Formats: sequence, C-alpha cells, structure tokens
Amino acid sequence: MEEVKEKDFVELEYTGKLDDNSVFDTTDAKVAKDNNLFEQDAEYAPIIICVGQGQIIKGLDRALVGKETEKDYKIKVSVEEAYGKKNAKLIQLIPTNKFLKQNIQPMPGLQVNIDGMMGLIKTVSGGRTLVDFNHPLSGKELNYDIKIKRIVKDDKEKIISILKVTIGLKDAEVKVENNKASIETKEDLPKEIKDQIINKIKESLPGLDEITIKKSENIVTDTSSKAQGKQEDLNTGKSDK
Repeated sequence: MEEVKEKDFVELEYTGKLDDNSVFDTTDAKVAKDNNLFEQDAEYAPIIICVGQGQIIKGLDRALVGKETEKDYKIKVSVEEAYGKKNAKLIQLIPTNKFLKQNIQPMPGLQVNIDGMMGLIKTVSGGRTLVDFNHPLSGKELNYDIKIKRIVKDDKEKIISILKVTIGLKDAEVKVENNKASIETKEDLPKEIKDQIINKIKESLPGLDEITIKKSENIVTDTSSKAQGKQEDLNTGKSDK
C-alpha cells in the first residue's frame, strides 16, 4: 500500500450517491445497470486523475490526499465543495413559444439547451416555462464510495489521462523516450488547444524536456517486390514548427 500525495496520478474507482442512497455516477458497469444509469456508449472503468489539479470536484479531490491504495473509503462532500448552492438567478421563466418554435414540447423533467446553456424544465403553466439552469447536483451533499487501485508511475499513462480529462481525447498515440514526449492525433488540433495541453503536461510532469503534438499522417508505401506489391499504412508525423 502507498499513501497518496498531491500531484500523484492515481487510478480511481468510485460510486457517487445522494443522501437517499440513489446512485448518480459510477465507474462500475454492474452498478450502473442495477441503478438504471447504464449508457451503451459510456466507458465504465477506473479513471486516472492527477490529485489536486481540479480534475474532479474539489471535496473529493482534497479527500484523496493521505489515503492509501487498495483500501475502500467512504467520502462525504459538502455542498460548497461539490457543485455549490443553487443560484436563484439561474432559475428562469421562459416563454413556452420559444420551445414550440423549435418543435420542442416542454414538459417537467425534460433537459433542454437554451442559448448554449443546459437546463431542466421544472414547470409549464400559463404560457411560461420554468427552467433551472443550475447543475443537477447543485445544493446537494454527495457521498462517494472510492478505492484507489494504484499510484500511476508510467509517464505515458499520465499523458494519456491528461488528454482524456482536458479535451476528451482517447485515441492519441503517445510515446515517451529520453525525457521527450511525442503525441500524435488523428485531427489537427488548434494551437490554443495544443498550448493548453502542453502547459498541463509540463505542470504535472516537470521532468520532461520536450513535448510535441502533431497530426499523424497515413502514408501508403510500396515496399517493392519483397512485399509482393502489398501496400502498408504507416503512421508518421511531421513536427510542428
């Protein structure tokens, strides 16, 4: 067993519950199915996060420091260190016609996107619809059953986790050799995103001397008669300058 310190990368299993014991989130597929939360396209597996870097809610993040690997813990997170108190300004009355013009029939419990903001319809009456734009878990204390499976030591695993947490990227090719990290992506990323990722990696892995991010290219190569005319796809990349 090892004790977790701030800026450690850890592999974490968790199930989040409300005070009434209803489950709202989990890394366990069976728990998700048992509680009618299972989504076919979702990934159910332990997550890797960097402790103290704000990659999970504040209260749970803080609670990980000092915990030991391979042990089960129950963590209670206050409203203030979870999703905060409900903001009355984010509960708004919207003309029902605005929904009807978009072919949306408003009804209580329906989640909607209004001008780029996600909200939950609370009531519909008198030509007006009451929508709550607060986070669904705002105003609630949260309870977590957690297990820290291990402290992650491998730099490649750490970088892959940063890519997932920062921009949701799951299919990048990552290589780390001689204190140099190379990341190849299927799509060319905007410079601002590349800079953000590089800064995150530098903060978390200060031992790296060089970090490059580039789009991989499929190159079809004719390898002469030895390959009997067979073409091979090779993933390569040109460095950004």
